[in-house]
Order: sequence, then structure tokens, then C-alpha cells
Amino acid sequence: QVQLVESGGGLVQAGGSLRLSCAASGRAFSNYAMGWFRQAPGKERDFVAAISWNHGITYYADSVKGRFTISRDNAKNTVYLQMNSLKPEDTAVYYCAAQYFGGVYSRERDYDYWGQGTQVTVSS
Repeated sequence: QVQLVESGGGLVQAGGSLRLSCAASGRAFSNYAMGWFRQAPGKERDFVAAISWNHGITYYADSVKGRFTISRDNAKNTVYLQMNSLKPEDTAVYYCAAQYFGGVYSRERDYDYWGQGTQVTVSS
């Protein structure tokens, strides 16, 4: 099993940047594919980005492509989401997720482990 804790959320103006972190504890982090999802008020949770457990393969939702970057540091058991050129529509609770030996999955059901989320608010 793995436990996930997100951090780095906050309030930022449109056009600004934030970097989210997701710290993992438990079994070997390097063997987990990682994903970021987000849920805006009154909406379903949506896929944002994913990174494979090996080779660093990444995949992004169209809505964030070119603005967000997912990366991982296996030595620190942490996955990051660098968010640039933020827009008000990026406002949501952001969740990280993990899947043992997984790929670049975009569906919630493909992930077994979830963090509690961190709030990102982008003001116009």
C-alpha cells in the first residue's frame, strides 16, 4: 500500500503559477504510476495528468496541455504538478493518485490509492 499527501495549493491570480506536490509513503514509490485529477464544485472529478512508473512517460488532458507539467522524483517519493498560466477554470480540489506498476491512465478506476486533495483557487 501507499499513502499520499498533497500540498502546494492556494490562491493565485489568473496567469500565475503554482506547484503541487504529492508525497508518498509505504511501498516502493518508483513502482507506482502516478496521476493528478481535479474536481471543481458541482462537477465530476476529471483527469489532469499522469506519469508512468518507468521511462517517465507522461499524458495530459487537452485542457492543460502546454500549461501543466507532471514530474516525479523517486529519491524524494514525490510527484509534482507544475501549473503555469493558470485560469479561473482551473479552480478545483486537486488529487493525486497511484497505481502499482501502472501506465499513463486517465480513468479514476485505474488508480487504487488516492490522497485527500489540495485546493487551488484562481482569481480573475
